[in-house]
Amino acid sequence: MQGALREVVTKHVAAFEAMEDPYLQARASDVRDLGLRILAYLQEAKTLTAPIPDRAIIVGEDITPTIFVDIPRERIVGIVSLHGSSNSHMAIVARSLGIPTVVGVGEFPLSRLEGLTLIVDGHRGEVVVQPSAEVVRQYQDIIDEQVELSKELDVVRDLPCETTDGHRVNLFVNTGLMADVNISLQRGAEGVGLYRTEIPFMVRDRFPSELEQMEIYRQQLEAFYPAPVTMRTLDIGGDKALPYFPIQEDNPFLGWRGIRVTLDHPEIFLVQIRAMLWASESLDNLRIMLPMVSSVIEIDEAMHLIHRAYLEVLEEGAHVQMPEVGVMIEVPAAVYQIKDFVQQCDFISVGSNDLTQYLLAVDRNNRRVANLYQAFHPSVLRALKMIVDAAKEEGTPVSICGEMAGDPRSALLLVAMGYETLSMSATSLLRVKWVIRKVGMDNIKKLLDDVWDLDNAAVIRSHVDLMLENAGLGSFIRPTVAQLGKDKEQDKSPS
Repeated sequence: MQGALREVVTKHVAAFEAMEDPYLQARASDVRDLGLRILAYLQEAKTLTAPIPDRAIIVGEDITPTIFVDIPRERIVGIVSLHGSSNSHMAIVARSLGIPTVVGVGEFPLSRLEGLTLIVDGHRGEVVVQPSAEVVRQYQDIIDEQVELSKELDVVRDLPCETTDGHRVNLFVNTGLMADVNISLQRGAEGVGLYRTEIPFMVRDRFPSELEQMEIYRQQLEAFYPAPVTMRTLDIGGDKALPYFPIQEDNPFLGWRGIRVTLDHPEIFLVQIRAMLWASESLDNLRIMLPMVSSVIEIDEAMHLIHRAYLEVLEEGAHVQMPEVGVMIEVPAAVYQIKDFVQQCDFISVGSNDLTQYLLAVDRNNRRVANLYQAFHPSVLRALKMIVDAAKEEGTPVSICGEMAGDPRSALLLVAMGYETLSMSATSLLRVKWVIRKVGMDNIKKLLDDVWDLDNAAVIRSHVDLMLENAGLGSFIRPTVAQLGKDKEQDKSPS
């Protein structure tokens, strides 16, 4: 039945996309969304007869972050997606939850996998189907080693993150799901550097009301109180779509996304800011962050709306302080405007994932060019140094959130550059803390000096790896690599 649905939906989507009228072309997304909804009901009916096992590996064509809402986190031990890349939004959220994930596998026999035993090796990007007893034993040894390593890392959970010579680094977490909260607190997070507000929008079939948003935000603010919680305003577009607000573009990553959408729809922006402000009442640990900013004009417009929302809630009886407002540095244009930006905002936060993507002109969801997405690229490192230097010259706090902050190798380079706040997935926090506590500032500054003389990303990465291996820290730079489990096919895309 699902196959028949896919065939019909694909036919109608193609018909709409072939139309000359732009409005009718855009309706192709509506048809696709309708097909997804129907498929969801069919899958739900199927689930009733075949419940998801306790150790399920989710396999699908194009898995989105909503999977973590549809299926309890504790039942998912691995994810395999035919499309996307290791830097896609879903893969990042999966890593934040400690779930081994392989994406962009291309052709894969979905219909023949359900009920089979799989091994998902997230480190090598491999999926082993029906492994032999010897292969299972080898991977089980790896898993056991990871468990022992986690116990060793727990020792530093309540210790400060500081180098051997006393240089202090703040370790924050990136969150988006309530499941992130417990993990983050257990790992000793000192605050939230990035709360992805788009996730509550993505799991609904309509825009959440102000009250619904307020309740969600309140949970995050209360959980981390009195530590700061930095909430990014709605960041949709690119690889983050809302089924009820389709954006059809030939090049979505260079199109209508982030602050561009919300400034064009101030009614959406105002409701969200009001919800954040009401949620912070009596807590006052809220910080607001603006995504995808490329000009001072966008900051001016956003600040005008934020102050308008603030005055509104005050008039309605709220007792809240005006929160700090910051800007994400994600596009190359922003790198050269730091001194202008900081005149309008309270802090700067680098979004390393998108900044790397735009600097290198590499779509991080495209598996064909995934090998060109290199966080250790010399241009990326030099841009990061320019940002932190410019912000510090103006006396503005600067942090970085993204995969680079959560990789112990790049984290050392960031600390040497002058970044004093790193925000990462909760599963990376203890590894980063452990490595930072084992090195001195003189050593990592020398490492950074060595890196400036190198012109190749692979060589830079190898050089840092060698330094860590020589220091006896090699085992702490490898992420969780594998999980054994039964596949539960979760093909959610009829197109």
